[in-house]
Amino acid sequence: MTLSQPVNIVSSRFGLENSFTLDTYLKTGGYKGLRKALSMDPEQVTQQVLTANLLGRGGAGFEAGRKWSMLKPNPVRYLVVNGDESEPATFKDHYLIEKDPHQLIEGTLIAAYANQVNQAFIYIRGEFALGLERVQQALNEAYDYGAVGRNILGSQFSIDIVVHPGAGAYICGEETALIESLEGKRGFPRIKPPYFPAVIGLYGEPTIVNNVETVSNLPWIINNGGSSFASYGKGRSTGTRLFALSGRVRQPGFYELEMHTNTFRDLIYAPLLGGGIPHGNELTAFIPGGASSPWFGPDHLDLALDQDEVAKAGSMLGSGSVIVMDSTTCPVRASWRLVRFFARESCGQCTPCREGSGWLEKIMSRIEQGRGREEDLELLLDVSDNISPSLSWPPQQTTICVLGPSIPPSILSALQLFRDSFLLHIKEGACPYG
Repeated sequence: MTLSQPVNIVSSRFGLENSFTLDTYLKTGGYKGLRKALSMDPEQVTQQVLTANLLGRGGAGFEAGRKWSMLKPNPVRYLVVNGDESEPATFKDHYLIEKDPHQLIEGTLIAAYANQVNQAFIYIRGEFALGLERVQQALNEAYDYGAVGRNILGSQFSIDIVVHPGAGAYICGEETALIESLEGKRGFPRIKPPYFPAVIGLYGEPTIVNNVETVSNLPWIINNGGSSFASYGKGRSTGTRLFALSGRVRQPGFYELEMHTNTFRDLIYAPLLGGGIPHGNELTAFIPGGASSPWFGPDHLDLALDQDEVAKAGSMLGSGSVIVMDSTTCPVRASWRLVRFFARESCGQCTPCREGSGWLEKIMSRIEQGRGREEDLELLLDVSDNISPSLSWPPQQTTICVLGPSIPPSILSALQLFRDSFLLHIKEGACPYG
């Protein structure tokens, strides 16, 4: 395997001592991107992001520059940074928040200036106690430095940022549920339209919602130019991405890789990255983009880390979480645990998700515990079809948000790849993996 030359766009300070302090940040070029942005027209900053073709790094992969251009003209505008990273085995934003909070703040300020917003919020999962502490300390340092507040860095632009801790609800990672939470309400996703945030968002005003990793790319893009960012990767998959690698690998962790030029095989097996499967075991499957994405088998290992190529193959890069399974992994148990997570995190607003997720979890639980029936396999498909009609990908949905359609993929994938394992559970009356 041949890895492309490493490019550290968002993780360049991860190995530095006290990387989270203002002193370290300034010594390594911090806030130069903001100063440069403030010397440009806001439209020019947006154009650099459009040239970079920066895709959102939160899951949906929507172009950041296009999202900005859809913001409705209005005297009051808001920017919300989504740091409510709550999906199982997804931890890249967690590290960005802890290791380089000033980069997050600088990126937030650049996005705020480009969109001329009046107020910015950084919404962080409440369980990230250390991350919350470091971002708040970094924000205090940024205020003292003059990068936040009135007439920042001697410019005519003024902006305030509020750090808001969430309460640990997965559903608040959905942008309209996050907005509801910020307003002090229960985290229920809104019906879209009309509540498309760029038109009707926080407090009824136009709002941009961007992911932590997305805005963390902005200082590098402004410093080096959008075309430099776009020179990495290919097509729509430009720049780099942070991948959270976990499961049956020798070296789980987070890795920043150039898009398109590297493959899943590189990520999982390269000695400097995942290092391969422990004990020489055989890889049986991997999840390419977080718990809600369809699984791939070993035949997809040479698929490029590319947004469109993964989509054409029937899955998504999603949240950047790659979960590896080997010959010692029980696929039924793995699928059941993911279904159980979504069942517990359903907000309960939509009947197919609220009821269907619970039914699926009960069926999967009894199969894993050896109490299943062969007809349960068709029942799983039937209930899944009621949540996501036709069981196609990308999913159709009967619910307000995509949490409901996020439940069937792990069941369908496990059944397609490991149907014999389900039948073995049923025939032997126990999990054969122990």
